[in-house]
Amino acid sequence: MSRTIAIGDVHGCAEEFAQLLELIDPREEDRVIQLGDLINRGPDSHSVIRIAHQYKVEAILGNHEHRILTALREKRPELLKDYDLETIKQLNNEDWIYLENLPKFKYSGLSDTVFIHGGFLPGQLWTNQSIEITTTIQVIDADGRPAKRSDAPDAPAWADSWKGPPFVIYGHTPRPEVYQLKDSIGIDTGCVYGGYLTAYIVEEKRLVQVRANRAYALSKRLPCPV
Repeated sequence: MSRTIAIGDVHGCAEEFAQLLELIDPREEDRVIQLGDLINRGPDSHSVIRIAHQYKVEAILGNHEHRILTALREKRPELLKDYDLETIKQLNNEDWIYLENLPKFKYSGLSDTVFIHGGFLPGQLWTNQSIEITTTIQVIDADGRPAKRSDAPDAPAWADSWKGPPFVIYGHTPRPEVYQLKDSIGIDTGCVYGGYLTAYIVEEKRLVQVRANRAYALSKRLPCPV
């Protein structure tokens, strides 16, 4: 039986990405979907994209890819962070082509599952939500608007209010452990912060994880290492 395998935020952690894929050992008939933020913060964004090509990984646009691409397309260097500049130095033309073609989400009709980077604003048609919402939402603020945790630290996670279908598999919000609810699962477990790189095999409802070799970046919300 073919498998659908979701992988959380890699953030340039090439060694861990390779280790996880070797552990999963995808077969030709399997579908591997990476949930965005493939690049940035970690040590080797170029090698991460090379590995994605090698394993025929289908990646989704994350907020880190979206910010860099927007800054370069619109000539807005003020959008770039220091680690963006390091990533830009690492990437070649083939890498940029790969990033330019990342979709907003992936959908599997067989399991009625959508794969997204950040998530959705509940109560609105999920297919029509903007890239700004789907790549950045973490919580819902007191006014019912999508927000980052740093901007509304006491606000509830968007997933707490999400009622499927579809079932949603997402990354973007790093946590020490997988965040699984009835209609969603968040699998960003903070690899770049010294946590785990997590995969979720949809048909088996099974998690596969590798521990980060070390913490490559610091988080304001999570312990170091996670």
